[in-house]
Amino acid sequence: MVARELLGKTVVHETAEGITSGRVVETEAYLGPEDKASHAFGNLRTKRTQTQFGPKGHAYIYLIYGMYYCFNVTSGAVHGKPEAVLFRALQPLEGVELMMKRRPKAGAKKENLANGPSKLCQALALTKALNGAELTIPPFYIRDDGVMVPYENVVHTARIGVDYADEWKHELWRFYVKDNSFVSKK
Repeated sequence: MVARELLGKTVVHETAEGITSGRVVETEAYLGPEDKASHAFGNLRTKRTQTQFGPKGHAYIYLIYGMYYCFNVTSGAVHGKPEAVLFRALQPLEGVELMMKRRPKAGAKKENLANGPSKLCQALALTKALNGAELTIPPFYIRDDGVMVPYENVVHTARIGVDYADEWKHELWRFYVKDNSFVSKK
């Protein structure tokens, strides 16, 4: 599953302010039309979900609660099937001071800079302007630094905040690095 394979990869955003990056330590999978927790459940195709129906490996960034962004990568083996992986938490690597400037509420705690979907978007300056970006090329991309998270160090749990999704809320499609202090919720 792509969501598990993304653990250990690095998300990078190069801006005029500087470079920020973080190692992926928590993700969630959304499996498209049949998944009641997915924005594209029932093949719902709207301006918001359109990106999920496009090429794989592109950013799907959307606004929640009218004020916060969330970042996903389009995924899956079938072209046109709207699958995505939500990035829930990153362990900051480059540009920590810039992240702190962007997320003053985190204080001096590095663990609080990107330990949630919207927090990581703030820390890396990810907005809807990047929706649809191909994530293999700068300035916004996912890099493989060769960090492999061993299977025994990956925790599989139910996704967070999808109680409305009936039986789909129980799927163990949230993955995080065991004992990592940068994860959003243990």
